[in-house]
Amino acid sequence: MQHLTSRQHVVDMCRTMLERGYLKATEGNVSVRVPGHRLYAVTPSNYDYDKMRVEDICLVDFAGKHVPDDSGAGLAPSIECGMHANIYRERPDVNAIVHTHQPYASALAFLRKPIPALTDEQVRFLGREVAIVDYAPSGTGFLARNVQKKVAGGDNAFIIANHGIVALGTDPDRAVFNMALLEKVSIAYLMALTTETGKVYTIPKAIREVAFTKLRADEKRIAAQITKAVTPVRVPADEEPPSADAVAEALGDAEPAYAITDYPDVPDVLRRLKALVAQPVRGLRHDALLDVLNYFDTKCRASKEITERAKKRIPGGVQHNLAFNYPFPLAVDKAEGAYLTDRDGNTYIDFLQAGGPTILGSNYAPVNERVAAVIRESGPVTGLFHEYELKLAEIIHRYMPHIEMYRSLGSGTEAVMAAVRGARAFTGHKMVIKVGGAYHGWSDTMVYGLRVPGTYRMNAKGIPFGATARTRESFPHDLGQLRRKLIENRVRGGTAAVIVEPVGPESGTRPVPLDFNAKVRQLCDEFGALLIFDEVVTGFRVGLGGAAGYFGVTPDLTVLGKAVSGGYPMAGGVGGRADVMAVFGSGLDGKSGAHIQVGGTLSANPLSCAAGYFAIEEMARTNAPVIAGRAGDRLTRGLQKLIDKYGLPYVAYNQGSIVHLECSGVMLLDMRNPLKLLKENKARKRLMEQMGAAYAAHGIITLAGSRMYTSMADTDAVIDDALSRFDQVFAQVEGV
Repeated sequence: MQHLTSRQHVVDMCRTMLERGYLKATEGNVSVRVPGHRLYAVTPSNYDYDKMRVEDICLVDFAGKHVPDDSGAGLAPSIECGMHANIYRERPDVNAIVHTHQPYASALAFLRKPIPALTDEQVRFLGREVAIVDYAPSGTGFLARNVQKKVAGGDNAFIIANHGIVALGTDPDRAVFNMALLEKVSIAYLMALTTETGKVYTIPKAIREVAFTKLRADEKRIAAQITKAVTPVRVPADEEPPSADAVAEALGDAEPAYAITDYPDVPDVLRRLKALVAQPVRGLRHDALLDVLNYFDTKCRASKEITERAKKRIPGGVQHNLAFNYPFPLAVDKAEGAYLTDRDGNTYIDFLQAGGPTILGSNYAPVNERVAAVIRESGPVTGLFHEYELKLAEIIHRYMPHIEMYRSLGSGTEAVMAAVRGARAFTGHKMVIKVGGAYHGWSDTMVYGLRVPGTYRMNAKGIPFGATARTRESFPHDLGQLRRKLIENRVRGGTAAVIVEPVGPESGTRPVPLDFNAKVRQLCDEFGALLIFDEVVTGFRVGLGGAAGYFGVTPDLTVLGKAVSGGYPMAGGVGGRADVMAVFGSGLDGKSGAHIQVGGTLSANPLSCAAGYFAIEEMARTNAPVIAGRAGDRLTRGLQKLIDKYGLPYVAYNQGSIVHLECSGVMLLDMRNPLKLLKENKARKRLMEQMGAAYAAHGIITLAGSRMYTSMADTDAVIDDALSRFDQVFAQVEGV
């Protein structure tokens, strides 16, 4: 059955009003807007409310025309459907309508007396006054037009002369509330009129205007969520979702492939993201947010206790940035496959996967057992050469042939530092260009234009100006600006390197067009700059060939991290062309001091190198990146279906197993619109944090409430379970 949620809302509203005595038998009618469509669900004509079923509810378009579907009931809609259609067209903030013949308001309909502003509550929710709509016969276009003229002013309750009332709401609950408030006000007004005729006092005009201003602000905010929205992604109800299980079964011993089934339609994704940022934020209802906070207070006490203790010895209470969660961090005791378990025994579906490295799933036993065997022999570190240093470099080259030589380091941040230093040493140039908003670790050179394009040194506290003097940023996707930066740098001694996240800044939060990397490659060749791919996230996750293999673009240097050690520590390294990599030569001084200084006591230790080698071997054997990518497809498609179901402005898309779910669009703000950034950054960030908390309270761990990494452990059953939990969260969003 189509649009089940909206139909169910209509039935629930009718049940509530029957219980409270506002509806009798077949009188009146009730409707709810179908989110994301120019349709509404409405009660059938002349049908007993007490016997009404979901399948009896009719669908009508905004022209007032019945739209029959496959529900099987075959009933005709209310004769007042033209009136409902006119209201929905006129008032995009209205998502539910109640038309009743309730007794006290009907008495005023016979007297044709409007209700003035008696209380500020009345004005706050119903409007300046409860006006009288001129009489016209029921079910006629004359009555529909008379109502439409009145509702345009922004009031939410009206008395129809010699007929009944109409109450409007931003959601079904609010429509019922407004209807009940109107009856309460009608009783009071009638009593006042009969007690001392002519001596009914209203609230001061100034108070009335303040209350009405608040009402109109709410209406404009809700209306903007509809008028500035784009048509949601439609997912046919009978569509067979992508299956990770089927891929895992079909692949067998097939050659490794790439995780991205279909590259995102970037112009369409950016259009949807732009529409999301243009709208007011839309998060949880207040009561739902209180339930979320109550979950943390009552179900996560052990986590709260230990993280409060940690604040005395650890700055901020946690060591890793990803662990900062609203309202407080969760302390995890167990990780296995697709699940995490916290200190209180709560189990969560793990879409964080440690920030991305565990493509095989958390705590993958076959790798652990083989690593343990190596460590029993060598210990975690020797300080001298170990065979798995070579084995890791060899297996990386096997699947990424453009990485002719590889140097292991301690982390992605260290690897980026080394790549930039190596590019400068090799080219003799000093300038480096990054894409604004991209994250390349926390080194002095790269904390520039961080996360928000155009912010330059805004996040560079504690970093001397000299450290970023030779770093420039180019706006995402703007090849013209990148060219201009390269031209400008010529007079500054030339550009050593352009560094990019190949799927886009912040792991594709601003996804790049499919041909973007190839065009950057051309610009680098034209201006004699090296191209550095930061594949800390995409390396092995997009496929064993990395993003370079997927896009068919060969960088000069590649930065790896996360998955290169399979989730074990010291996950970082830089590799690339042999002639460029020669500057990383080992030893105390090299040939005439030609090599650059990089390294570390624990870099390339047996533990990490063996873990990386075994993890890559297992990923190749199991085709884990492809399975994880198909799980990401299933998750994304399901999220799109839920977004459409609830008419939300949220945007879901994926690059294989990197899944984005944008609810606030805070990561899309930038300095091209500084006033909007200043005004909305905190509110949008707060919404993202609250949604992340809501997902956690429903058993899903995400990265900051906006990104998810799927793994080979995410079977179809795991994804479907997660989608049912997302369904519960989305049902609690304001206006649903």
